[in-house]
Amino acid sequence: MILETGTVLQPGSGPIPAPLYLPASEANTLWGWLPCETDRAVLTIDPGDVVTIDTVSHEGILDDQGRDPVAYFARHGVPAEAVLDDAVAIAASEGRRDPAVDGPHGVTGPIAVRGAEPGDVLTMTVLEATPRVPYGVISNRHGRGALAGELPRGELGLSVSVFASVEDDPSGGGLVGRLPRTPGGPVSVSFPLRPFLGIMGVAVAGPERPHSVPPGSHGGNIDINLLVAGTSLHLPVQVPGALAYVGDPHFAQGDGEVALTAMEASLRATIRFDLVKRQDARALFGEISGPLAETADYLVPTGLDEDLDVAVQKCVRAALDLLEARFGMEESLGYAYLSAATDFDISQVVDLVKGVHARIRVSDFDE
Repeated sequence: MILETGTVLQPGSGPIPAPLYLPASEANTLWGWLPCETDRAVLTIDPGDVVTIDTVSHEGILDDQGRDPVAYFARHGVPAEAVLDDAVAIAASEGRRDPAVDGPHGVTGPIAVRGAEPGDVLTMTVLEATPRVPYGVISNRHGRGALAGELPRGELGLSVSVFASVEDDPSGGGLVGRLPRTPGGPVSVSFPLRPFLGIMGVAVAGPERPHSVPPGSHGGNIDINLLVAGTSLHLPVQVPGALAYVGDPHFAQGDGEVALTAMEASLRATIRFDLVKRQDARALFGEISGPLAETADYLVPTGLDEDLDVAVQKCVRAALDLLEARFGMEESLGYAYLSAATDFDISQVVDLVKGVHARIRVSDFDE
């Protein structure tokens, strides 16, 4: 669903496609941390249920931006009524976040899925991802990014946040993001929006919440830009009920996300939650040990590690396991196929744990 330029989806307002709705209220969100086994579900559903979930971007609510989204976005010409009420409430909440140790991301959930047990696979299918506001922010901050220590340049200080507007594409191609024009420069830059959730995950076992920045076998901050509407993410369940969650909404992102963030902005996502029991999961996915994405065209195994070389190796191994389980492909033939026909893309290099994902074309296989 694409709304008209300028539309703002305040909590509970506008289209809510699913019969179940989860707003991003203070009670329904974590800030900077992901759910663990001991967290209480804010919603309990059955396998196959569809839920419309509001998410709030961290851009504009963080301490180094003033923790006042109304004032922050006013500096970019955004009126107060176009700032999300739930973003204002989260930013104003006391004692929720310590900027010295906590992650930046707002996370909506967790959602318990009845019957989910460790060893099963939870499939989250994104049916819609709708912008809640007509603007976003792209940041190079916190001493991070692919060129940490080099950018931002000294005269810009320690933080650069670029405001990006959402506009109608003059060619009729929907909505685009537009960057400010370089002072004195002749070029105006716009790019297509491809909204997706950077964080999709399940809870980890034990009583300790994971930090929201590094992704892992639980999913979390995987930042795979293929996960737009119409795609799925398969995750190995680690705790009873799965305790799923979403967050880190994006309007657009290039593979790599090199500056630290991409075009970050709040989304309303409608997601179907399906459960694949252990035996069926092994036949479909093999020994799935981490996030596996699926689009209409590709199976997308992943590799995650602090070392990008190791992340690639893990992704290749995951791809080989998938080829054997799904298509009965012998290892040496699978290795040859991956080398000849499969792209291995860098998901992101800025989240402490780096991500790689492979795009295996399903049309190559005659099933």
